[in-house]
Amino acid sequence: MSASFFFGVEVFMNGLMAGVMYSLVALGFVLIFKASGIFNYAQGVMALFAAQTLVGLQTGLVPFSHLINAVFGTEVHHFGWNIPTVFAILLTILIMIVFAILVEKLVLKHLVNQEPIILFMATIGLAYFMEGFGDLMWGSEIKTLDIGIPQGGNIWVEEATAGLGGEDFFGFYLDTLDIYATVIAIALVTALVLFSQYTKTGRALRAVADDHQAALSVGISLRTIWVIVWSIAGFVALVAGAMWGAKSGVQFSLSLIALKALPVLMLGGFTSIPGAIVGGLIIGVGEKMFEFLIGAPFLGGATENWFAYMLALLFLVFRPQGLFGEKIIERV
Repeated sequence: MSASFFFGVEVFMNGLMAGVMYSLVALGFVLIFKASGIFNYAQGVMALFAAQTLVGLQTGLVPFSHLINAVFGTEVHHFGWNIPTVFAILLTILIMIVFAILVEKLVLKHLVNQEPIILFMATIGLAYFMEGFGDLMWGSEIKTLDIGIPQGGNIWVEEATAGLGGEDFFGFYLDTLDIYATVIAIALVTALVLFSQYTKTGRALRAVADDHQAALSVGISLRTIWVIVWSIAGFVALVAGAMWGAKSGVQFSLSLIALKALPVLMLGGFTSIPGAIVGGLIIGVGEKMFEFLIGAPFLGGATENWFAYMLALLFLVFRPQGLFGEKIIERV
């Protein structure tokens, strides 16, 4: 087979790995939407905040150091120690759980039975608050995140596939970080699916998603479910933020990864965990292959910036509930 065929296979594999990461981000939206009917606009900022917190704990940054220095005229920035990555991750998870509890106590419990648009606006306010609070707490400069995973092309994969397409093909270029991120994302997605389908809490979550009042009538605590779901969404945001942050640095643009989840949700459906997975894979592979086959040769490239949204627009026109979403029938 020709080298161009194997180049296409390489693009396809990179698309699959990107799609798994898109699915992971979209899962945070799906979990919260299923449990509380809220489209969580703050999911992307949660990923940014989690990554900032992880870097801050790892490197021993003093929280609110800029504010402390401005008020007291000091010059403190670091505690002088580094925390191992594993312990930093565990502490960050704990902080995201505390955040989930505070969101439920300070925001959600006061908005029970409110219109969806009010809940959505509340998450917009939460997103801007978290963004400002994170910058105030850890600083707004770009930070380097090292989670112990090597980056760059995987030498083993390159050597194992070199020569498949003749002398012009030097092997698949697959980033080692992307490979690790894909494996971690697959494991997390699988765990979330099993949790949703086979655990008592997962069944309670699905009951809440189907009917809040019926769930309350059989003794399911909405407030407890909301804390659990927001905690899980925080953990998902941490994994996504850590992976993307390790690749491109922890900076404001990290919060924009949520925008990539929107087409995924439109394809898969806002209420379906399998839909988030399938939608992510379609978007990931679709944008890479479209760029390879059509974008670069005929359109001048840069089609990855808009392909996902054009595909989502087509789904909104012809199948607005997505591939796996529930079709809503309203009786008048």
